[in-house]
Amino acid sequence: MNAFYISNNIRAEFNSISKSSWYDLLLHFDDASIYQTWAYGKIRWGDANLQHCVIKDDKEVIAIAQICIKKLKYINMGIAYIPWGPLWRKKGASLNIDNLKFIFRALIKEYTLNRKLNLRIRPNEFESENNQVMNTILDMGFKKNKNSKAYRTIIVDITPSIEEIRKNLNQKWRNQLKKAEKNGIEVSKGTSNEMYKSFLCIQKEMQNRKKYKPGVSYSEFQKIQNELPEKHKMKIMLGKYKNETICALISSSLGNTGIYLLGATSNSGLKYNGSNLLQWEMIKYLKENNIYFYDLGGINPEKNPGVYNFKKRLAGKKGRDIQHIGTYNYYSNKLNEIFLYFVNKLYSK
Repeated sequence: MNAFYISNNIRAEFNSISKSSWYDLLLHFDDASIYQTWAYGKIRWGDANLQHCVIKDDKEVIAIAQICIKKLKYINMGIAYIPWGPLWRKKGASLNIDNLKFIFRALIKEYTLNRKLNLRIRPNEFESENNQVMNTILDMGFKKNKNSKAYRTIIVDITPSIEEIRKNLNQKWRNQLKKAEKNGIEVSKGTSNEMYKSFLCIQKEMQNRKKYKPGVSYSEFQKIQNELPEKHKMKIMLGKYKNETICALISSSLGNTGIYLLGATSNSGLKYNGSNLLQWEMIKYLKENNIYFYDLGGINPEKNPGVYNFKKRLAGKKGRDIQHIGTYNYYSNKLNEIFLYFVNKLYSK
């Protein structure tokens, strides 16, 4: 454990928290996501490479971050990487940009000044009209990683009534949903490994049909699911037609936003519009569990227009096509900045 005060009443603590306590803290932040869970970090990078920062004032925890340490072999150089963090948007509290500044100051001091590592952040933030968060990051001395491709998605506001959300659906998408509802597809919800295996079966069938290269590791997400506590597990929905599983959808919702992560439709299920029904059932589930927004997952209109159009029609009139603010680096020294610039160029090709 390492700890120090950033100001008179703001204390930074590193690696002082248990796994169970970390999971409890995640539930108190609107910007929490699966990418800051202990399970995701452990499966993706290994337990030995994970560290945790907690920022406290006199009364409570105000910001947190899970950090992955990546060190280059044979070279005294490394990166402290924070994917989709740090977290600073407390549930039920007004936004305080100072909380973000406090954790940045702590991370910079610990990793770049004390440990001589380069600090890399990919905050769970999207571009906005005033770009306050982005400007704060730049003012703190971070530099934008221009070689990192920004995440683009469509966000659906699901705070209106379910009737209004349905009314806002694209007409063609709504007609497909009506057809799916009339087809008598049975929808089941859960978190079990057996349900995940059902998803894998039809995902493999879909991959053989479409001949695409997956952008994620399905086996990795399966391990993450098995490692997560029940409250934090991904939600799985399966659609069955005459006792045959024809479609599946997997999402995660830890903060105030549900994220569509994985989905698949079997060959025989294509004509039943089961994916429309599962997406609609997921929206209803998220609303019932006090989630405000639904992130429909990455989009690429040029390379994957079919998926893009499906998501755009689902978002309907109120959907926002929005881009993540990107990845930022804080370098421990100029030599490391130059070296990592060329490393990033190499791996971005």
